[in-house]
Amino acid sequence: MDTHDISAPPRAQSRHTADKHPNQRSNRAPGAGLTHDNARHTTRFTVIGNHLAQHPELSALAIGLGVHIQSLPAGARVDIKTLAARFPEGTTRIAAALRELETHGYLRRERHRIPDGRIVTRTISCNQPGSSRRDSHAPQTQQRPKKHTPRKALPPVPRPSYPSPALIQQATDLLTGLRRHDPRLLLSTCDTAHLAQGVAAWLERDVAPAAVRHTLTTDLPPDPLRRPAALLAHRLTAQLPPPPPFRAPAPPPAVRHPLQNCDRCDRAFRSPTPGHCHDCRTPVAVA
Repeated sequence: MDTHDISAPPRAQSRHTADKHPNQRSNRAPGAGLTHDNARHTTRFTVIGNHLAQHPELSALAIGLGVHIQSLPAGARVDIKTLAARFPEGTTRIAAALRELETHGYLRRERHRIPDGRIVTRTISCNQPGSSRRDSHAPQTQQRPKKHTPRKALPPVPRPSYPSPALIQQATDLLTGLRRHDPRLLLSTCDTAHLAQGVAAWLERDVAPAAVRHTLTTDLPPDPLRRPAALLAHRLTAQLPPPPPFRAPAPPPAVRHPLQNCDRCDRAFRSPTPGHCHDCRTPVAVA
């Protein structure tokens, strides 16, 4: 009959998963644990995700190799012999650690044929396993050119009845000078040509240039003007004054001919040409 040896020590119980991390114990002493004394890196640093640095399934060697590989520049050799020459661990342990990284998606090894016919193995380091990746040596898909968005047309403006070159030039000069009153009213050549028709319509209605300038530059919004030309076009249209009242044309001034001396009586008279005065030209009536 079997007997139970009560003096034998009980079988060691496996610790709970959370007990593997002493920092998570609720009964740790106050003030104990890790304290960071960090300085900000400005050069020669690599950003490593905590998913690698604190990976729950990778070995310490695999985590260290993963951090080291991510810090290397593109084109560096990361084969087993090169890493074994760099670290004290042997080729067997380094090969096992590389397989761990490959299993968890931090490394990919692909075979490619180079132009001379040889087949080489390319190692690809992934700093975020599972994210979208694209092989830099894969054929690039041709990107479609961006469609040019047509520029929104300016609102229509009034037009003068008789757009003489002098009137259009006066309107253009007025618009060009607006930027001296407000730098936001710097207009392009195309916008100036469009707005000049509206300004000419104002000038044609006997509005002084100073009054037109005051209408266009007063009470502008304080915010940045996204389309200053559109704002000016709106003001030229919405605030267009009526035509001036009709005035009958003034009669032409009376013509005053120069004084002439009569060839007969030597009297002075007004005439465009020399000759005889009125009395000498009038025949004497016979009784």
